[in-house]
Amino acid sequence: MKKLLLMSFFLLLIFNFSVFASEAEKTKENVDIFYISGSILDSHKEPVRDAEISLLVNGKPHKLITDHKETDKTVTSSHGTFQINFHLPKGEIDSAKIEIEIVKSSYKKTNVEFKKEDFAQKGNEFYLSKDIIVQRHLGPAFWIATAVFLLAYALISFELLHRTVAAMIGAAMMLILTYTLGTFNPEFHIISFERAIQAIDMNVIFLLMGMMIIIGVLKHTGVFQWCAYISYKIARGNIMILAVISCFFIAFTSAFLDNVTTMLLYTPVLIEIAIALKINPLSLLIPGIMASNVGGTATLIGDPPNIMIGSYTGLTFMQFVYALTPVCIIVMLVLVFYNKFFYSKEYKKGKVDDINAFISYLREEYKITDKTLLGYGLFIMALVVSFFATHGFWHMEVSIPALFGAGVLFTYAVVTKKVKMLELIEKDIEWPTLLFFIFLFIIVGAVEEAGLLAVIADWVHNLSAGNLTVAICLILWVSAIMSAFVDNIPFTATMLPIVAYLTKVIPGAESNVLWWALALGACLGGNGTLIGASANVVTIGIAESAGHKISFFGFMKYAFLYMIISVAICNVWLLLFY
Repeated sequence: MKKLLLMSFFLLLIFNFSVFASEAEKTKENVDIFYISGSILDSHKEPVRDAEISLLVNGKPHKLITDHKETDKTVTSSHGTFQINFHLPKGEIDSAKIEIEIVKSSYKKTNVEFKKEDFAQKGNEFYLSKDIIVQRHLGPAFWIATAVFLLAYALISFELLHRTVAAMIGAAMMLILTYTLGTFNPEFHIISFERAIQAIDMNVIFLLMGMMIIIGVLKHTGVFQWCAYISYKIARGNIMILAVISCFFIAFTSAFLDNVTTMLLYTPVLIEIAIALKINPLSLLIPGIMASNVGGTATLIGDPPNIMIGSYTGLTFMQFVYALTPVCIIVMLVLVFYNKFFYSKEYKKGKVDDINAFISYLREEYKITDKTLLGYGLFIMALVVSFFATHGFWHMEVSIPALFGAGVLFTYAVVTKKVKMLELIEKDIEWPTLLFFIFLFIIVGAVEEAGLLAVIADWVHNLSAGNLTVAICLILWVSAIMSAFVDNIPFTATMLPIVAYLTKVIPGAESNVLWWALALGACLGGNGTLIGASANVVTIGIAESAGHKISFFGFMKYAFLYMIISVAICNVWLLLFY
């Protein structure tokens, strides 16, 4: 009996399926099926994600078919692409007015009409692929995002709040306004939670975290104190020479390693030296920050904007070296004289009467305390650095070897009880710095989404008016000033298509001079303020945790003038040689 019922059920199922297939086939014969795909792009030819697309037929909303279901609208992907499918009664395409409507906050509502001749036809199926340009609209979302951005930076600049708290408030305001006001009126939609998460560069966060753990373990070996002793021994008591040695060492290392990694490695050394000499560690750290950003400018792999430019244009490592290294050497020499002028009084405070006795004291006081842990640590560090140098070959982000090295070294140190796990996690990982970066990425992602960076890029484009000299100066100085206050990675990404267009249309720009202007401005501009570059934030964060705090304007007092001088030198260089 059960077998009979089961057989009857399957026969009924097969019958229903055949009827359904037959009806579907009849329906398919009575309609025309349309497939439209393409990309939604902004005026810079950059993809517009999460744009809502709906269909109008003869001015009235028409259903789309997505995943075999009818829907009123669809949205573009993270790459700005879209695919829509819909049906019309057979032959209606001859007289119907077909439009797709694109809507997104901070963009003008755009309607695009299609006619029968725009489609490729195969039987009763019609196909069309089209990229659509939508224009920016400076609506409420733009002005609110700009205001919140300026408010957050004002709180940071005037130290009304700790920079991490100020950045958190700014990021939270962008999101809460999106999900309150933006719910009632899409014009107030600034940035979605999903887009905010995507704006966080986890490669930077994990790189910093990994290197902080490695440095935290190595601190237990006494190696940084020993390096302080060796550095002072080479300088033979002359603190100015010591500052010069450290600056050039940092610059050279930053040209081949990430400058954040370089400062993570060398900051503890400089602090130990300054403490031993009884001078303010910031008098060595701030020139070191300047040197790291200059050194990172000199090569293709030294700073993220250069990596982005090289990837976009195909310019080689040696092209970057030939074009940028000479002027970076000049800028480094200027740093030596600038530093002597600015910190000579501070350096005089560290004068030692009996140099040999002090060197002997340092030799006894600053010894390697754990050679076994140091051996493992140096091996892991060499492995991590080798992966940094060859990460392009492996096609992996630099954070991966940093996390791997940190994990292996941390495990060994904890298992052998040479390091206390909770103590290292609490004290050596700079959580306020990591959180600051996370919230800052969200803020910059919001103003990028709202169109602020695009407005600045368009202004550069229009103002240059085809003049190569004007274009060089504008790109260099706008990139430098913007990079002093805004993360240079999204700004560089916005400028890439603009510079590419100017390089094609401006006579003489085929020498790649505009690319060098963008690279020099974006990288050296990071020297301008405390938040201008990742290396700045990380170094000051470590110094602050060690009890050596500097204000936003205290940093600018030294850094902004040097940034102006270095960019001016680069401007003269570009005009003379290009």
